[in-house]
Amino acid sequence: MLQWYLLPYQKYADFSGRSRRKEYWIFTLVNALLTSILEAFANATDLFTIIYVLFVLFLIIPSIAVAVRRLHDTGRSGWWYLIILVPIIGWIILLVFLLLDSNDETNEYGANPKYQNVVY
Repeated sequence: MLQWYLLPYQKYADFSGRSRRKEYWIFTLVNALLTSILEAFANATDLFTIIYVLFVLFLIIPSIAVAVRRLHDTGRSGWWYLIILVPIIGWIILLVFLLLDSNDETNEYGANPKYQNVVY
């Protein structure tokens, strides 16, 4: 599981290629857990407030990058990420896109990452 969490950091600002659902959701869920814990400590002390703010700022670029690669995996342009600017319905549409399974075949963004390391 740790490899799936660290992979988006290895591709920190890489907006090209494709990312699997597992990579996106493990990264998102672990970061949600970590930010919740840091936020709880931030309410207690000012030191953790600074750490919390720095951590959240550090997450912005890899979070957007992995979401764009996830959209690429479903065959959509990364520009679809901007649909979150549409109140309520935009978030729902983006969530559905991020939950969809990947295209099995190679698309314009690369080969399917599910099958790249499979040994037959």
